[in-house]
Amino acid sequence: MAHALIVDDDADVVDWLQEVARMEGFTVARAHSLRDARIELGRQRPDVLLTDLRLPDGEGIELVRELDKPEATEVIIVTGHATVDSAVAALRAGASDYLVKPADLERVQAVLRHAKKASALQHEIGALREELRKLGRFGRILGSSPRMQVLYDQLSRVAPTSATVMLIGESGTGKELAAQTLHELSRRRDAAFLPLNCGAVAPQLIESELFGHERGSFTGADRQHKGFFERANGGTIFLDEITEMPMELQVKLLRVLETSAVTRVGGTQLIASDVRVICATNREPEKAVADNKLREDLYHRLNVFPIRLPPLRERDTDIEQLAQFFLDGLNKDEGTNKSFSRDALVRLYQHSWPGNVRELKNYVQRTFIMADDIIELDVAITDTPPKTDDGTTITIRVGTPLEEVERRVTMATLAYCGHVKRKAAEILGVSLKTLYNRLETYNGKEAVGAGDKDEPTNLHDSLR
Repeated sequence: MAHALIVDDDADVVDWLQEVARMEGFTVARAHSLRDARIELGRQRPDVLLTDLRLPDGEGIELVRELDKPEATEVIIVTGHATVDSAVAALRAGASDYLVKPADLERVQAVLRHAKKASALQHEIGALREELRKLGRFGRILGSSPRMQVLYDQLSRVAPTSATVMLIGESGTGKELAAQTLHELSRRRDAAFLPLNCGAVAPQLIESELFGHERGSFTGADRQHKGFFERANGGTIFLDEITEMPMELQVKLLRVLETSAVTRVGGTQLIASDVRVICATNREPEKAVADNKLREDLYHRLNVFPIRLPPLRERDTDIEQLAQFFLDGLNKDEGTNKSFSRDALVRLYQHSWPGNVRELKNYVQRTFIMADDIIELDVAITDTPPKTDDGTTITIRVGTPLEEVERRVTMATLAYCGHVKRKAAEILGVSLKTLYNRLETYNGKEAVGAGDKDEPTNLHDSLR
């Protein structure tokens, strides 16, 4: 059952809020001062904290900074001393809502119901993340490398909130999959998710696509059209390649984000729009601002929670898992049972994958088409620098960090040896224990025990 902590020096206010909270299915703890509230926080973390701004021994906002897991508690300020400055300070400190006394019953009920849903979602995501971590995936995203574990943690924390997210990553790193995952793990998951690539729509049409247009507003507008912000009301809009949006339209987007209302092209009526915006770019946002590709004010409005998606070359331990996943899908669709040869796996580790996961997917499909039963080394990765025919050479760019060099050499050698770890350790000139320690570091989880037994393993051994 969700738990609420109510903090106010007015006993009548506490009594009333307690009754409303219990009606909404909360267990309730009470406090009349900061000291009492801190004692209650030590006893049980609340799912929602309703606190007065001014208390006998300090300000209620201090409690926000003292929460053990602030992302897991909805904070509601309830005060009779409302000012613009205090509201801004409360929201910046982490409060999710701000109510003025005497608080409206329906408003308090709505806030509590919202907090209860958020709490349930947090618990659901926590359980989901732990379960999927073992499987090497999270939502729509696949991978179990340390870099992906960091990404999963960021996604799981921000998904249940209403925060605007900026996804930053090279082309092919899965930014739209990450956006879909955020939507599906949010409170908006039952509403629409609408993606728009700002670089793929003609500049003169983007405004109409986003905000809609009235009949007769321009040549060819023979009927009224609802834009993304109307159609996605209550849901999520994903703006891919945001730096490709025309500058004059960026001004209008900023206005919509600040007012939560849109006006159709050719119209005058303001239309309320409750939409979460997730945007993405393959540019460095700060450089895009410097190059006048992205307005600085819009950048700061969108960059509430930035997330960087790692390139595939930094996810070496995921390459086999992804390749096998794509191959399994092709085998299922075509009714075949094709597999990678040892040399084909070595080739996967030799390539730097400038096109990232999208390039890997295309490569697997290309080799699948060309191969009979076994995918061999003779099906080349077209943009890979020449290699020796025996598959014992990898190419590493000058300036590659030594840690990455060691990882790529280790994983390529392991694949070349058919995942026989004892043989790989001999070739690398390290002890078997050292090799297991390396694999444990690369995978970010427990490695298989380094005993005498070292049987050849399948594709996924290095991921378990």
